[in-house]
Amino acid sequence: MSAMLTVWWKEVRENLRDKRTVFSALVWGPLFGPVFFAVMMNTLVTHELKKAEGPLKVPVIGAQYAPNLIEALKQQGLVPQAPLADPDKAVRERDADVVLRIPADYGKAWTKGEPAQVELIYDASQQGSSTPRQRLQDMLKRYGAEQGALRLLARGLSPSVAVPLVVSNRDQSTPQSRAGLILGILPYFFVFAVYLGGMYLAIDLTAGERERQSLEPLFANPVARWRILIGKLGAIGAFSLASLVLTAIAFSIAGHFLPAEKLGMSFDLGPGFIADAILLELPLIALFAVLETLVAAFAKSYREAQTYLSLLMIVPILPSMVMSFMPVKAAPWMYAVPLLAQQIGVSDLLRGTPVSAASIGMALVSGFACAAIVGVITAWVYRSERLAISA
Repeated sequence: MSAMLTVWWKEVRENLRDKRTVFSALVWGPLFGPVFFAVMMNTLVTHELKKAEGPLKVPVIGAQYAPNLIEALKQQGLVPQAPLADPDKAVRERDADVVLRIPADYGKAWTKGEPAQVELIYDASQQGSSTPRQRLQDMLKRYGAEQGALRLLARGLSPSVAVPLVVSNRDQSTPQSRAGLILGILPYFFVFAVYLGGMYLAIDLTAGERERQSLEPLFANPVARWRILIGKLGAIGAFSLASLVLTAIAFSIAGHFLPAEKLGMSFDLGPGFIADAILLELPLIALFAVLETLVAAFAKSYREAQTYLSLLMIVPILPSMVMSFMPVKAAPWMYAVPLLAQQIGVSDLLRGTPVSAASIGMALVSGFACAAIVGVITAWVYRSERLAISA
């Protein structure tokens, strides 16, 4: 035990002097996600609210054919702009989000009591154009409903005759569950913090020492290889855990800067959430430590190991990508799959859905079991004499 602790303390102490390791594990990894997320959300919400609540500036072609319509739309917040010579080109080149075109026969159809047609020109593939288009469509629908009701009243009919079906909506979401929609990427940042927190340390403690030719003197000591390995894994795990804790605390602080009230949401990122999230992520600390060490053991240089582990970083992204494109209902067996268990568990916590002790226990057992299997393989690789030899 003393040998393992000695190796652990040696590696932790030496790597605390390494600016690159400290920056990646304790600064870049923990702060990148919260700062990026808070800035992105505030910028996005401010931009969207400006489009949703501010004056709606829309180029109008043929406004002279429907003065009453234009006046009604102005009362709802429309600010008509000068007509465009080529509206199709304008929306394609993002000079306008949406263009309203009123044909010359609008007044004739309106006078006859026939449906009068207007045209909305937009490009649905343009990001940010959906909000102005939806606002204009809602304005036109509201005006059409009001005028339709007046036509029925003029004919002695009740406006309810034209409404044979009324839909009543019952939204079962809560402010916190709605918050889970925009916080869906947060589980990935936790996994990213664990992975990045130990990555450079794992590279340095295996490929780095191999390149510096310091592994051979270390292995020459009368200490079992597996004890040395556990000491190194403990140091990697310590940095990963520190990165995870700092990330969770940073997100908890960032939650106070998110525009929750404007979105009708509630962000509960307090101590209870932090404790449960860290508990769910614990198996990944062990799994990534042995996995990163195993991959780094096959590299002959620091740079080569860095390339391998950078490519391996794609693996933690997969569950987040799958859950984003293919939302599925969480099933108990999913907690037995490392990475997927953490994705689902943290997502449920964000939505305010309690995660049972059995599910957490399954995630811990399966995660640590997987880490143990990879650990045995890593220990076998560490027995090789070729590991201490630099090419």
